[in-house]
Amino acid sequence: MGSRRHYAPDEVMIREHDSSDYAFVLLDGCVKVSTIAHDGYQAILGLRDAGELVGELAGSDGGLRSATLTAMTEVDALRLPAISFGPFVRADPEVAAILHRTVSARLREADRSRVASGAESAQQRLAALLLHLSRRYGSPQPTGEIIIDLALSQHDLAGLALTSHRSLGRILAEWRHDNVVVTGRRRVVLVRPAELNRLAGSG
Repeated sequence: MGSRRHYAPDEVMIREHDSSDYAFVLLDGCVKVSTIAHDGYQAILGLRDAGELVGELAGSDGGLRSATLTAMTEVDALRLPAISFGPFVRADPEVAAILHRTVSARLREADRSRVASGAESAQQRLAALLLHLSRRYGSPQPTGEIIIDLALSQHDLAGLALTSHRSLGRILAEWRHDNVVVTGRRRVVLVRPAELNRLAGSG
């Protein structure tokens, strides 16, 4: 039904508001889902990994793209054109049910993010985010540090943590001073993960 495609880090796979009509199954790598608000703020809707379906809405209903998909790492994907994917979904109730569960899960994810943005501090959200990223993409070191092997910019981290770039910079500066994290160009090292775990629940 589809064709294999390879994308380099930072390469755009789908651009918001485009009229392309294909979906992807991610075979390997990580993809960032983002959208641009009217004020120019980039909101990160999530990260998607191998085994996940992305671009499924426009790929099934032919509408304009609601978000941009950008490769965060080397990505291999199976591109499924709407002319094949749409009829495939409609013809197989099990596939349609899987697609429905995928969309529902992402709506719940968005709802949880909105609730967290109102109920938790930026520090809590960032600490929880870094711990989450360390579990998915981290490389534990013999010293107890964890290196997050994902090239996220500070704008990416701010978007994922639902905070401003200024607030993110202030929090990271405090954490670097306290030797909680070390940051470099698109690199984060969790020096004291236990302290981040405490901060994630401290308010």
